[in-house]
Amino acid sequence: MKSKLRDKKARGRDLKSSPRIFSAGSLASAPIITLLTDFGTSDYFVAALKGRILSINPRAGIVDIAHDILPQDIEAAAFTLLSACETFPPGTIHVVVVDPGVGSSRRPLAVEASKMFFVGPDNGVFSYVYERLGRRRIIHLTDDSMFFQPVSSTFHGRDVFAPVAAAISLGVKPDQMGELITDAIRLPSLRPEMLRDESVRARVIHIDRFGNCVTNITDRELTFEMIAAGATLQINGKKITSFRRYFAEGAGREKLFAVWGSAGFLEIAAQNDSAAGILKAKRGDAITAILAAD
Repeated sequence: MKSKLRDKKARGRDLKSSPRIFSAGSLASAPIITLLTDFGTSDYFVAALKGRILSINPRAGIVDIAHDILPQDIEAAAFTLLSACETFPPGTIHVVVVDPGVGSSRRPLAVEASKMFFVGPDNGVFSYVYERLGRRRIIHLTDDSMFFQPVSSTFHGRDVFAPVAAAISLGVKPDQMGELITDAIRLPSLRPEMLRDESVRARVIHIDRFGNCVTNITDRELTFEMIAAGATLQINGKKITSFRRYFAEGAGREKLFAVWGSAGFLEIAAQNDSAAGILKAKRGDAITAILAAD
């Protein structure tokens, strides 16, 4: 037992002092590590994440997804991650630090899904990844020799998630750093509810900076044939009857309209205006897609 503890401590020291410890398993090309946080850019936090990663793997290519997620807004981070992650190549490591539970008993995770890796807190931020990317492995990170010591109780992004991402970029397998779990925290499902009258009960899952209301409706629930037959949307007492292929189509007609967004979800938009402002909408508001009567 003492020998194992000595080996564990030695690995932790080596991880901090020599990024070459994992060189035998390093990737053939520079790995990509993305960062998604609520840190903003006016403080040192983002730079500290990058510095920790580069001190372990100087060859890592770091990409900023976003750092202006509203503070502690887990759902916004989950949507942003889902919308961006699939554009990256296999082997990409996505680090998400929107972590209101930092320092508490919430678990640090590494997730393997769709030939990519995800590192961050177990607070639901990976929920949409679990749901949309298919088969996955979720590892509770328990090997603290992979963390930078001493671990700050208020900055796990720098001392836990960044070192783990860097280790993965150098070939360390996530399941070598912890144990598989099946009870990760989940946000409410992205799937709308199909009602008996074949209408669809959905919700607003995101409001973007333009005021577009992103719903959880996909073309599986509301097909192009249903739209062509006269389907309508209802939200906050308003009826949406116009469906467009792009934002400027049919300019000058109805102020509010629906359009398929680039993330694959139906959005409610307004011509040169904020649909959320007009509708007084917020995330979580109910939307009903009503099919035309036969």
